Amino acid sequence: MNRSPFEWIDEQARARHRAGLVRTLRPRPADSVLLDLAGNDYLGLARHPGVTEAAARAARTWGGGATGSRLVSGSTELHAELERELAAFTGFESALVFSSGYAANLAAVTALAPHGSLVVSDAGNHASLIDGCRLARGTTQVVAHADPEAVGKALATHTGPAIAVCDTVFSVDGDAAPLTELAAVCRASGAALLLDDAHGLGVLGAGGRGAAWAAGLAGAPDVVTTVTLSKSLGSQGGAVLGPARVVDHLVNSARTFIFDTGLAPAAAGAALAALRLLRREPERAARARAVATALYERLTAGGLEAVRPDAAVVSVRAASPERALRWAARCREAGLAVGCFRPPSVPDGISRLRLTARADLTDGQLDRAVDVITAARR
Repeated sequence: MNRSPFEWIDEQARARHRAGLVRTLRPRPADSVLLDLAGNDYLGLARHPGVTEAAARAARTWGGGATGSRLVSGSTELHAELERELAAFTGFESALVFSSGYAANLAAVTALAPHGSLVVSDAGNHASLIDGCRLARGTTQVVAHADPEAVGKALATHTGPAIAVCDTVFSVDGDAAPLTELAAVCRASGAALLLDDAHGLGVLGAGGRGAAWAAGLAGAPDVVTTVTLSKSLGSQGGAVLGPARVVDHLVNSARTFIFDTGLAPAAAGAALAALRLLRREPERAARARAVATALYERLTAGGLEAVRPDAAVVSVRAASPERALRWAARCREAGLAVGCFRPPSVPDGISRLRLTARADLTDGQLDRAVDVITAARR
C-alpha cells in the first residue's frame, strides 16, 4: 500500500498534542455573553452604531466586494477618502490602503528592500514583518530586541540602501520600541525606518495619532509606518503611511497591492467612520491606556507576573503552555475571554495570557476581569 502523501501532517499533529500546542477554531456567537479581553478592539468601536451603519451604507452604495485589484476596479472614492484622512490624522504625506495589515507589511518590506539592500529586523517583530523580510530580495540581519545600539552596528557594516524594521508596540508583551533612538541610529547611517504601528494607532500619540506622532517622527522623509484598520478602528484592512514617493513606488511595485483584490467597501466605510469618531472623541485613546495600566497594577498587586504596558496590551506570564491553556479555559468558564499565547507564536518561548484593554470597559467590568483572572490562576 502506498504511503499517504500527507502522513507527515499526522506526525506533526501528534507532536503538537504531546507538546500541548494544538490550536482550534472557536466560532463565537453574535450574542456572546463573555466579557472580551482577547480581541484587539482597543477603542470599543467594532460594534459602535456609527461604525456598523457606515459599513452597511458603504455595502449598499458600492457592493459587497471591491470587485478587483486596486489598479483595475477595486479603488473607489471611499478608498481614496479613507487614505486622505488617514494620512492627515497621522501626520504623513500620503497613505495607501490594503486588504489587511499583513498585506501592508509584506508590501512595505519587500518593496523597500531591493536586491543589494540590508534589512535590520528586531527579534521581537510580528510574523508579517518577518515574512516580509523572508520575501525581500535584500539581506536580512536580525538583532536583539529593542536594542538601538545593535541596529546601529548592523547598519554600519553596510554601504548600500538599508532599512530598519520594527514594531512600535510589540504584540506579545505590549512593550514599546525606543523610536527616538532607532531614528537617530538610522539617520546616522543614512538608513530608512519602517514602523509597524498596528498596536499604536488609536492608543498612542495625541488623540491616538500613533507612535510615530508621539515620537515626533510623523511626516519625516525617512520614516514609513504601517497600520492595521482591524484593531483600534474596529474594521478590517491595513495601510502604509509615508512620503508620497514611497506610496507611488508601492503602487507600482508591491505585489500584495498589485495582485490582491482591494479592501471591501464595507470595511473601508467602517474604518473611515471609526477614524472620524476618534477625531471627535480623542479621550478614548487615554482611556484605553488607563485601563491597561489599571489591569497591570491590580494583577501584579495580586501576585501575578505581568509586563508593564506601554499601550493597550497587558501580558501575564504562565508557567507552561499547558498551564496557560487551563488558566484561559477557567477564565472562559467564568465568563471572561482572554488571549492565550504559546510557542511558536511567542518569540521567547514563554507562554502567557494576553489581555487587551478597551476604552469602553467600565470600572465594574474591570473589577470583574481582575477577580476572574486572579481566581482562575489559583
